[in-house]
Amino acid sequence: MRVLLKVSLPTERANALFKDGTFVKKMQSILQELKPEAAYFAEDGGVRTGYIVVNLQNASEIPAIAEPFFLAFNARVEFHPAMVPEDLMAAGAAIERAVKIYG
Repeated sequence: MRVLLKVSLPTERANALFKDGTFVKKMQSILQELKPEAAYFAEDGGVRTGYIVVNLQNASEIPAIAEPFFLAFNARVEFHPAMVPEDLMAAGAAIERAVKIYG
């Protein structure tokens, strides 16, 4: 399953890692291990935030994905199931059924 991770980095912790020169090395290491489909970095709510797309085969992979961010950055990590257009098109019949029953 494709999942969009939202990784929010506390400013104080990220600043300390930039100052001691370890931020980039830690982030590179985590991303190399994750092998994401895509990764984007921006500001959200006033903090450094990563939006990272990964594929999960099983929910048991969640700790292995989240823990490096927790441990290295004291990050807040959110998991959001995500679809590409083909997934949305494949869901059409289920959406139509829900509309007939509940709409």
